[in-house]
Amino acid sequence: MIKEFKEFIMRGNVIELAVGIVMGTAFTAIVTALVEHIITPIIVAVSGNANISDLSVQIGTATLTYGAFLQAVIDFLIIALVLFIIIKALNTVLRRKETEPEVEVEAPTVEHYLEDIRDLLAKSATLPSEELNQLDKSEEY
Repeated sequence: MIKEFKEFIMRGNVIELAVGIVMGTAFTAIVTALVEHIITPIIVAVSGNANISDLSVQIGTATLTYGAFLQAVIDFLIIALVLFIIIKALNTVLRRKETEPEVEVEAPTVEHYLEDIRDLLAKSATLPSEELNQLDKSEEY
C-alpha cells in the first residue's frame, strides 16, 4: 500500500498540479497587490470612494447588506480586467516571438557539390597548364 501511495504521489500530473497551485497562489498575491495598492487608489482618486460594502437596507427586523455583495462583484471585475490585460500583453509578446522568422541556413546539397566540380573541371579544361597549377595552389576547399 505504501508503494502504491508513493507511485500516486510521484505521478507527473500530481506534481504539475501542485506546482500550478503554488504558482497560482503567488500570482494571486501579485494581482491582489496590484489591485489594492495601484488600481483601487486610482479609483478612489477619481470617484472619492472605493468601498460600498457598508450599503444596506432594513426590511423589518432584518438588515440586508447588499453592499458587501456589490463590493465583491466590483472587486472581481477589477481583478478580471487586470488579469485580462496581463494575459493579453503576454500573449502578444509570445506571438511576436513565434512569428519572427528564423534565419534558415541552406545546407549544400549533392547537386551543389556536383555543380562546383563541373565548373572547376570546365575551368581547368580551358586554362593553360601554368594557370591550372596556380589555380590548384590558390583555391582551397
